[in-house]
This record gives sequence, C-alpha cells and structure tokens, in this order.
Amino acid sequence: MRDVQIIPFNEKEEVVIAADNSGGIGLKEQDVVKVDYETVAYFSFRVAWMECVAARAIPFSVILQNFCGEIAWNKLIVGIKQGMIEVGGEKLAITGSTESNFTLNQSAVGLTVLGKKDSYQESFNIKNSRVAVIGSPLVGNEVIEEKEKIAPLSLFYSLAKARKYHLLPVGSKGILAELSVLLGEMEEREIHCSLDINKSAGPSTCFIIEYEEEEEQMLRNLTSSYFHSISFIEK
Repeated sequence: MRDVQIIPFNEKEEVVIAADNSGGIGLKEQDVVKVDYETVAYFSFRVAWMECVAARAIPFSVILQNFCGEIAWNKLIVGIKQGMIEVGGEKLAITGSTESNFTLNQSAVGLTVLGKKDSYQESFNIKNSRVAVIGSPLVGNEVIEEKEKIAPLSLFYSLAKARKYHLLPVGSKGILAELSVLLGEMEEREIHCSLDINKSAGPSTCFIIEYEEEEEQMLRNLTSSYFHSISFIEK
C-alpha cells in the first residue's frame, strides 16, 4: 500500500526502507528548478522520512546519493539536518556517496531512510472513518513560491506520534492515485475535494489522513487552513 519496502528483521521487528530522488533541481546551469542544495536535500529527506514514519516505523539511518558534485555534499547534509530538527531534533546516522569521477550537466540526488517497526498488519478502513488531505499538492517552483500551503513536517510528525491516525504522503501521481491504491480503482467523479486530485504533490507537500468522525473538529483546529475534506460520491 505504501511506497516502502518492508523486510522481516527478526520475529518481532521489520526494517522499513523508503526512498526519494530528484533530478534537474539545484544550482547547475541546466537545472529546471533553481534552488539551493540545502532545500533540495530537505525536501528529499522530507519525502523519504514521511513514507517511513507513515508505515509506523522509527527511522534510524539516512543514506545520501549525491550527483551534484563534491562541493554540494556539506550543503545537502545541512538540508537533511534541518529536517531532523523539525521532527524534534531527531539524530539519525547519515552516510552516502558522491559521484566525483564525472560531472553531470544537471543536479541529481537520491536519498534513502531506514527505519524499524513492530511486526503487525495494518490497513486503512475508509468505510468506518473519514478522510482528508492536509496541505496542498505543489510541484516545481510552486514548492518555493507557495510554501505557506505545504503541510509542515512537524505537523505530520505530531499526528504520526498520536498513533491513532493512518497517514499516507501524496506523491507525484496525485491524491486520486493514492486513494485508488487504498480503495481500488476510482474515478475523479467519485471524489469531492476542493483540491486538484490529479495534480502532482511533488515532495509530498500534502498527505492523506484517515480519522474517526469524532476527531474531525480537533483536527480542523490543529491543521487550520491545511485541512481539506474528502467525500465519496456513491455510484
């Protein structure tokens, strides 16, 4: 159901592997989106960390693959550590590699987050609860220009720690695609939402939350303008 790989570690624990990559985003002349490398790494970390935590895992390591050149390494690490600070100063081991033999015309970064979780089966139960989107789908330069619409990483973390919601980061395929994974193939006309449910959410600028009906007002108060309800129209 999630964009992660789960591998049994022992009888009680599983290892969760979540990854993200970006290309053409950085400070090279031919990059499509011009942005500093701290920001590039921050958003790659954000995606992989959210996916890992959404799978109910506790992250313990970050692996960085840098194709932006040696000079970018320290800046990328700063971006990763910025993300760590936003989730309570969590300190994760960081390792990785830089392509230093050849120079690429465009920036590229790959980032993996490893986590551990208890071995148990979890599933969404949409029929008996409600669903909303927190944040808005943004991609490319919108991520920089409309950052006030991005669901804060700290907000995602606080909801994840509550352990009573199901969270699912939205990726490049959009809200509709994520809901179709959860519920089976769906059409746009079956879903009512104020957001564009087909639009890419880039670096997981929004996420889906499943919650019990009695939690809605509290969630609306907590998430404020980030909250966008979803309702399903019967065929």
